[in-house]
Amino acid sequence: MTDISPLVYVVDDDAAARESLEALLLSAGHEVKTFDSGEAFLAEYAPDWAGCAVLDVRMPGLSGLQVQEELSTRNATLPVIIVTGHGDLPMAVRAMQAGALDFIEKPYEEDRLFESVELALQAGQQQAEASQALTSLKQRFENLTPREREVLVEVAAGHPNKVVAHKLGISARTVEIHRARVVEKMQARSLSHLVRMAMQLNLLSE
Repeated sequence: MTDISPLVYVVDDDAAARESLEALLLSAGHEVKTFDSGEAFLAEYAPDWAGCAVLDVRMPGLSGLQVQEELSTRNATLPVIIVTGHGDLPMAVRAMQAGALDFIEKPYEEDRLFESVELALQAGQQQAEASQALTSLKQRFENLTPREREVLVEVAAGHPNKVVAHKLGISARTVEIHRARVVEKMQARSLSHLVRMAMQLNLLSE
């Protein structure tokens, strides 16, 4: 698991609103880091950040939506909550369509704010765990020999050992040996588990 503690990253050009939101989140026990512009936030952003981002929708320079779009371009997994003080529903809908987890209108209803942040932090944790699991899966795949990778693809595609042996020009017994090693190295609990792994690795896309 990541050693980076989850934070709530607050991005708002309005100092009073930013400080008020920070105080609210701190009172609920969250760690908070604030930024006065989208540019400042993106300049510091790192892929290993854990937590969620609360972005004001209207700011000089980059808007909250533009910051969200840039995060998407960077393949960021940080969940986003959009905040608006303008009742701008079309922009909020656009944000949701672009992947924002929620939007909140100012002035904040504290319970709604806390609930949204908690859900975002949970989503961020789940995304981080999924990302780390995929990284681990890729590392196990990289540890396979080229022949074991071939056997994995053929077995995951549902081909019997004899068919795999004929296709690869090896004996059925050799296929069995490679298959056993693949199951062990990939830490597969069953054939269906191995198939799911192959799908996650996009080995069966063709």
